[in-house]
Amino acid sequence: MTAEPSTPLPLEDPPEPDGRRRVTCALCGRPLTGREARLWGLGDGCRAKLAERTAPQPGRFDVEQDTIPGV
Repeated sequence: MTAEPSTPLPLEDPPEPDGRRRVTCALCGRPLTGREARLWGLGDGCRAKLAERTAPQPGRFDVEQDTIPGV
């Protein structure tokens, strides 16, 4: 049985025609074109989906309580 030589996998996606590195969305895998989307690594739609999943932080307020004796 002869082993066929394996071809190495490319480490990066091939560059775009304009010379920039191709960046894909981390969630859906679609190519990203906008500057902000490329910086985040997420498309606008996927970033909006993640924002909907996060719960808003509750507001901070002071609670009235008795003082601790001896302090």
